[in-house]
Amino acid sequence: MERFKAAGTRARCFVRREGEKPFIHIAVGCIQNIQGEVLICQRPSHKIYPGEWEFPGGKVEAGESAEEALKRELHEELGIRVGGCRPLIRVRHVYPELAVDLDTWRVSDYDGVIALSEHPDLAWVLPEELPRWKLLAGNRPIVSALRLPGHYVFTPVEADSAWLRERLDRLPEGGLLRLRMPGLSAAAYETLAKQLLPLSRNRKLVLILDRDPTMAQRLGAGGWHASAAQLQTLRGRPVLESLWFGASCHSSQEVQLARELGADFVVIGPILNTATHPDHAPLGWAALRELASAAEVPAYAIGGLKQEQLAEVRAQGALGVAGIRTYWDATAA
Repeated sequence: MERFKAAGTRARCFVRREGEKPFIHIAVGCIQNIQGEVLICQRPSHKIYPGEWEFPGGKVEAGESAEEALKRELHEELGIRVGGCRPLIRVRHVYPELAVDLDTWRVSDYDGVIALSEHPDLAWVLPEELPRWKLLAGNRPIVSALRLPGHYVFTPVEADSAWLRERLDRLPEGGLLRLRMPGLSAAAYETLAKQLLPLSRNRKLVLILDRDPTMAQRLGAGGWHASAAQLQTLRGRPVLESLWFGASCHSSQEVQLARELGADFVVIGPILNTATHPDHAPLGWAALRELASAAEVPAYAIGGLKQEQLAEVRAQGALGVAGIRTYWDATAA
C-alpha cells in the first residue's frame, strides 16, 4: 500500500491535519477468490512497519472518489482491473506517525493476473485465519468486518420460545442473533438460550447473549452484547477473545468507551425515527457515518431501518443492519 511513503517521496493525495498529525484518506481492497480466501500483502523493508501485512490499496487523490482510487491503486500495485466491488466498512486509525481513514471495499471480481510491483510477498488467507497474521494495526478491524455478517437480528421482547423456534428459518443465514428478552428471569433466559443454541447453529446463526457474560462463555454462545448502560459498569473486556463482544452506542462517548473496552463491533442508533421509541431523537445518516468511522471497529446501524437498506448503510461506512421488526413477522406474539 502506498500510504506510508518514505520521506521525500511525492504524495499524490490531499492530506489534511488531525491534531498534530497528517490525516490521510486511503482506499483499501479486500480481494477474495472463489475459495473465500482474502489477499494480503507484505510491506517492503524501505517502509515503516516493514514485514507486516496489509490489505492492498493506497491514497485517495484530491478530487477522486474512493472507488476510483481503489481501482487505480489495485491496477498500479497488482496489475489487475477491478470489476465487482462494494463498500465493506470505513474505519479511522491513529498511528504514532499519522492518522488514516480506511475506506474499505470487498472486491469479488477482477481481470488480470496478480503481479507484485512493490510488495515482497503475498498470501491468500481465509478470514478466520487472518487474526494469526501480523497485520498493520489499522487493518485489524477489517478482519472482523470480513468475518462478521451484514445482518444482526434482535429477538422481539414479547416473543416466546415456541414462536422463536418456528421462525428461525426466516432469518438471514449466517447472521448474528441477539437473545434480548429482558422480561425473563435469569434461569428462564438460560433455559431458552440452551434451546436456541443448536437450532441457531443448524441455521448457521451466531447466537449472542446479553445477560451475565460468563453465561455466554459457559454455554458456548457466539458472543455477548452490552447495552449502553452495561458499558458504564465494565472495567475491561468481559469475554474471551474467542467470543464476539458487541455494544450498543448512542453517542461518541459511548463509542469511545466500547473501543477502549475492546469491543469487536458496535451497534449505533437510532438512525431514523422508530415506532417503538418515538421519544428518542434519531441520530441521522451523517452521525452514523461519523460514529462508524470513529469506532475503529465494525458498526451496525439500528433504528427505523429495513434489511433491504444494507447497501445504503454500507455507503455510510457501517458494516450492516441491526433490527427487530424488519427480520420477523409484524405479528410477533
